[in-house]
Amino acid sequence: MKVAILSGSVYGTAEEVARHAERLLKAAGFEAWHKAHMGLDELKAFAPDAFLTVTSTTGMGELPDNLLPLYHSIRDQLPDWRGRPGAVLALGDSSYDLFCGGGEQVRELYAELGIREVVEMLRVDSSETVTPEVDAEPWIAGLIQALRGA
Repeated sequence: MKVAILSGSVYGTAEEVARHAERLLKAAGFEAWHKAHMGLDELKAFAPDAFLTVTSTTGMGELPDNLLPLYHSIRDQLPDWRGRPGAVLALGDSSYDLFCGGGEQVRELYAELGIREVVEMLRVDSSETVTPEVDAEPWIAGLIQALRGA
């Protein structure tokens, strides 16, 4: 199964979590692919069977600037990815009102595209962890199990 890993990061933390998830998915036998700043044409060329988006939140609950071009391209073109499995791992700071708002935006996009959320979105609170990639490992293990059953 080919898993595309999309990421949006302001300070690089979400990128590192995405790279860690890519390593874990590959170790589990999936053809996982992550590229920072990927374009929609590249994503379509990969022809993913499943999606994982790892994103932080910035400003007033928004997606990071580096994910916006891909996000808008997907919203404009609405590729036919109905029924494919997907999951969102969101990083944020619970001291802000719109905690993990970027992740919520991706969940809404998944719903528009008909992508099935196979595990509930993980919210990682930066005010409570210094090792989000390690903290996400049990959730990623659950995602691997869900994808094997998809």
